[in-house]
Amino acid sequence: MIVFKKVSKIYPFDCQALVNINLLIKDGEFVSIAGRSGAGKSTLIRLLIKEELPTHGQIFWKDQDIGILKNKDMPLWRRQIGMVFQDFRLLPNKTAYENIAFAMEAGGRPNQDIIRDVPQLLKLVNLTERAEHFPNQLSGGEQQRIAIARALAHRPKVLVADEPTGNLDLLNTWEIIRLLMKINELGTVVILSTHDRDIINGLDKRVITLEKGKIIKDDPNGKYILF
Repeated sequence: MIVFKKVSKIYPFDCQALVNINLLIKDGEFVSIAGRSGAGKSTLIRLLIKEELPTHGQIFWKDQDIGILKNKDMPLWRRQIGMVFQDFRLLPNKTAYENIAFAMEAGGRPNQDIIRDVPQLLKLVNLTERAEHFPNQLSGGEQQRIAIARALAHRPKVLVADEPTGNLDLLNTWEIIRLLMKINELGTVVILSTHDRDIINGLDKRVITLEKGKIIKDDPNGKYILF
Protein backbone atom coordinates (compact mmCIF):
# COMPACT_ATOMS: atom_id res chain seq x y z
CA MET A 1 0.00 0.00 0.00
CA ILE A 2 2.67 2.54 1.07
CA VAL A 3 6.22 2.30 -0.24
CA PHE A 4 9.21 4.45 0.62
CA LYS A 5 11.90 3.84 -1.99
CA LYS A 6 15.42 5.09 -1.15
CA VAL A 7 13.98 8.18 0.58
CA SER A 8 16.27 10.76 2.14
CA LYS A 9 15.45 14.18 3.56
CA ILE A 10 18.20 16.73 3.99
CA TYR A 11 17.50 20.11 5.56
CA PRO A 12 19.73 23.19 5.18
CA PHE A 13 23.27 23.05 6.50
CA ASP A 14 23.46 19.36 5.58
CA CYS A 15 21.12 18.20 8.36
CA GLN A 16 20.12 14.66 7.39
CA ALA A 17 16.71 13.88 8.89
CA LEU A 18 16.16 10.65 6.93
CA VAL A 19 18.76 8.54 5.18
CA ASN A 20 17.95 6.05 2.40
CA ILE A 21 14.65 4.79 3.84
CA ASN A 22 13.19 1.69 2.19
CA LEU A 23 9.85 0.75 3.68
CA LEU A 24 6.71 -1.19 2.76
CA ILE A 25 3.47 -0.91 4.76
CA LYS A 26 0.78 -3.35 3.68
CA ASP A 27 -3.01 -3.23 3.83
CA GLY A 28 -4.36 -3.92 7.31
CA GLU A 29 -1.11 -3.40 9.20
CA PHE A 30 -0.61 -1.75 12.58
CA VAL A 31 2.88 -0.26 12.54
CA SER A 32 4.69 1.57 15.33
CA ILE A 33 7.40 4.02 14.29
CA ALA A 34 9.75 4.19 17.26
CA GLY A 35 12.79 6.21 18.14
CA ARG A 36 14.16 8.94 20.34
CA SER A 37 13.28 12.59 19.74
CA GLY A 38 15.09 13.69 16.61
CA ALA A 39 15.31 10.18 15.16
CA GLY A 40 13.24 11.14 12.10
CA LYS A 41 9.73 10.00 13.03
CA SER A 42 7.99 13.33 12.41
CA THR A 43 9.89 13.91 9.18
CA LEU A 44 8.76 10.53 7.88
CA ILE A 45 5.14 11.47 8.62
CA ARG A 46 5.43 14.91 7.03
CA LEU A 47 6.75 13.28 3.86
CA LEU A 48 3.94 10.74 3.85
CA ILE A 49 1.23 13.41 3.97
CA LYS A 50 3.23 15.59 1.55
CA GLU A 51 3.72 18.48 3.91
CA GLU A 52 7.29 18.22 2.65
CA LEU A 53 9.01 16.56 -0.31
CA PRO A 54 11.92 14.11 -0.09
CA THR A 55 15.34 15.35 -1.13
CA HIS A 56 15.95 12.01 -2.79
CA GLY A 57 13.78 8.98 -3.49
CA GLN A 58 10.08 8.33 -4.02
CA ILE A 59 7.01 7.60 -1.90
CA PHE A 60 4.21 5.57 -3.45
CA TRP A 61 0.58 5.12 -2.48
CA LYS A 62 -0.35 1.92 -4.28
CA ASP A 63 1.10 2.72 -7.75
CA GLN A 64 0.96 6.51 -7.42
CA ASP A 65 4.12 8.52 -6.76
CA ILE A 66 2.72 11.09 -4.33
CA GLY A 67 5.68 13.38 -4.93
CA ILE A 68 4.35 14.26 -8.37
CA LEU A 69 0.71 14.65 -7.43
CA LYS A 70 -0.76 17.86 -8.81
CA ASN A 71 -2.34 20.41 -6.50
CA LYS A 72 -5.81 19.55 -7.77
CA ASP A 73 -5.31 15.93 -6.67
CA MET A 74 -4.06 16.72 -3.16
CA PRO A 75 -7.44 17.00 -1.38
CA LEU A 76 -8.38 13.51 -2.56
CA TRP A 77 -5.01 12.14 -1.48
CA ARG A 78 -5.18 13.74 1.96
CA ARG A 79 -8.63 12.27 2.51
CA GLN A 80 -7.01 8.85 2.28
CA ILE A 81 -5.02 9.63 5.44
CA GLY A 82 -6.50 10.62 8.80
CA MET A 83 -4.19 12.47 11.19
CA VAL A 84 -4.21 12.52 14.99
CA PHE A 85 -1.82 14.73 16.93
CA GLN A 86 -0.60 15.07 20.50
CA ASP A 87 -2.38 18.40 21.03
CA PHE A 88 -5.89 17.35 19.82
CA ARG A 89 -6.43 20.49 17.66
CA LEU A 90 -10.17 20.67 18.29
CA LEU A 91 -12.07 23.87 17.51
CA PRO A 92 -12.83 25.34 20.96
CA ASN A 93 -16.06 27.08 19.94
CA LYS A 94 -17.64 23.94 18.49
CA THR A 95 -19.13 20.95 20.27
CA ALA A 96 -17.81 17.42 19.89
CA TYR A 97 -20.52 16.76 17.29
CA GLU A 98 -19.75 19.99 15.45
CA ASN A 99 -16.00 19.34 15.38
CA ILE A 100 -16.59 16.10 13.51
CA ALA A 101 -19.32 17.58 11.30
CA PHE A 102 -17.13 20.55 10.40
CA ALA A 103 -14.40 18.26 9.06
CA MET A 104 -16.98 16.55 6.87
CA GLU A 105 -18.43 19.86 5.69
CA ALA A 106 -14.95 21.15 4.80
CA GLY A 107 -14.43 18.01 2.73
CA GLY A 108 -17.61 18.62 0.77
CA ARG A 109 -19.68 15.84 2.30
CA PRO A 110 -23.47 16.32 1.97
CA ASN A 111 -25.72 16.89 4.98
CA GLN A 112 -27.27 13.43 4.78
CA ASP A 113 -23.81 11.88 5.16
CA ILE A 114 -23.06 14.09 8.16
CA ILE A 115 -26.36 13.26 9.85
CA ARG A 116 -25.73 9.55 9.26
CA ASP A 117 -22.01 9.32 10.03
CA VAL A 118 -21.33 11.64 12.96
CA PRO A 119 -23.46 9.63 15.44
CA GLN A 120 -21.75 6.45 14.22
CA LEU A 121 -18.32 7.97 14.80
CA LEU A 122 -19.31 9.18 18.26
CA LYS A 123 -20.51 5.67 19.05
CA LEU A 124 -17.25 4.17 17.78
CA VAL A 125 -15.23 6.28 20.23
CA ASN A 126 -17.82 5.71 22.98
CA LEU A 127 -18.75 9.38 23.39
CA THR A 128 -22.34 9.54 22.20
CA GLU A 129 -23.44 11.12 25.48
CA ARG A 130 -20.80 13.87 25.14
CA ALA A 131 -21.88 15.01 21.67
CA GLU A 132 -23.02 18.47 22.80
CA HIS A 133 -20.05 19.18 25.05
CA PHE A 134 -17.37 21.70 24.10
CA PRO A 135 -13.70 20.73 24.24
CA ASN A 136 -13.12 22.54 27.54
CA GLN A 137 -15.88 20.38 29.06
CA LEU A 138 -14.10 17.16 28.05
CA SER A 139 -11.17 15.38 29.64
CA GLY A 140 -7.92 15.05 27.73
CA GLY A 141 -8.73 11.46 26.84
CA GLU A 142 -12.19 12.42 25.62
CA GLN A 143 -10.77 15.23 23.51
CA GLN A 144 -8.35 12.82 21.87
CA ARG A 145 -11.14 10.36 21.15
CA ILE A 146 -13.10 13.15 19.44
CA ALA A 147 -9.97 14.02 17.47
CA ILE A 148 -9.77 10.39 16.35
CA ALA A 149 -13.43 10.39 15.35
CA ARG A 150 -12.81 13.56 13.33
CA ALA A 151 -9.79 11.95 11.65
CA LEU A 152 -12.04 9.07 10.57
CA ALA A 153 -14.72 11.35 9.14
CA HIS A 154 -13.63 10.75 5.54
CA ARG A 155 -13.21 7.00 6.04
CA PRO A 156 -9.46 7.11 5.39
CA LYS A 157 -7.50 4.03 4.40
CA VAL A 158 -4.69 5.03 6.78
CA LEU A 159 -4.78 6.60 10.24
CA VAL A 160 -1.54 8.26 11.34
CA ALA A 161 -1.24 8.95 15.06
CA ASP A 162 1.71 11.21 15.89
CA GLU A 163 2.48 10.91 19.63
CA PRO A 164 -1.30 10.72 20.33
CA THR A 165 -0.89 9.94 24.05
CA GLY A 166 1.84 12.44 24.87
CA ASN A 167 -0.51 14.64 26.93
CA LEU A 168 -2.46 11.84 28.61
CA ASP A 169 -2.23 9.92 31.86
CA LEU A 170 -1.71 6.15 31.91
CA LEU A 171 -5.42 5.21 32.01
CA ASN A 172 -6.35 7.46 29.09
CA THR A 173 -3.25 6.41 27.19
CA TRP A 174 -4.37 2.80 27.08
CA GLU A 175 -7.94 3.76 26.21
CA ILE A 176 -6.56 5.53 23.13
CA ILE A 177 -4.30 2.60 22.23
CA ARG A 178 -7.19 0.13 22.54
CA LEU A 179 -9.28 2.40 20.31
CA LEU A 180 -6.52 2.51 17.69
CA MET A 181 -6.30 -1.29 17.77
CA LYS A 182 -10.08 -1.52 17.31
CA ILE A 183 -9.89 0.81 14.31
CA ASN A 184 -7.13 -1.35 12.86
CA GLU A 185 -9.22 -4.49 13.37
CA LEU A 186 -11.97 -2.81 11.32
CA GLY A 187 -9.57 -2.63 8.38
CA THR A 188 -7.77 0.71 8.61
CA VAL A 189 -3.98 0.82 8.47
CA VAL A 190 -2.69 2.44 11.67
CA ILE A 191 0.73 4.10 11.83
CA LEU A 192 1.61 5.03 15.39
CA SER A 193 4.59 7.31 15.94
CA THR A 194 5.78 7.29 19.54
CA HIS A 195 8.84 7.15 21.76
CA ASP A 196 6.85 5.47 24.57
CA ARG A 197 8.48 2.08 25.06
CA ASP A 198 5.71 0.75 27.32
CA ILE A 199 3.07 1.31 24.65
CA ILE A 200 5.08 -0.33 21.88
CA ASN A 201 6.16 -3.25 24.03
CA GLY A 202 2.55 -3.94 25.01
CA LEU A 203 1.22 -4.16 21.45
CA ASP A 204 2.96 -7.19 19.91
CA LYS A 205 2.75 -5.45 16.52
CA ARG A 206 5.27 -4.48 13.88
CA VAL A 207 7.90 -2.02 15.12
CA ILE A 208 10.14 0.09 12.89
CA THR A 209 12.91 1.68 14.92
CA LEU A 210 14.64 4.82 13.66
CA GLU A 211 17.96 6.17 14.86
CA LYS A 212 19.65 9.22 13.33
CA GLY A 213 17.35 9.07 10.33
CA LYS A 214 18.01 5.42 9.52
CA ILE A 215 15.91 2.29 10.00
CA ILE A 216 17.98 0.19 12.39
CA LYS A 217 15.34 -2.48 13.09
CA ASP A 218 12.08 -3.68 11.50
CA ASP A 219 10.44 -6.43 13.54
CA PRO A 220 7.00 -7.89 12.68
CA ASN A 221 6.17 -8.58 16.35
CA GLY A 222 8.70 -6.35 17.91
CA LYS A 223 9.77 -4.43 20.95
CA TYR A 224 11.30 -1.00 21.23
CA ILE A 225 14.86 -1.65 22.28
CA LEU A 226 17.27 1.23 22.75
CA PHE A 227 20.59 0.54 21.10
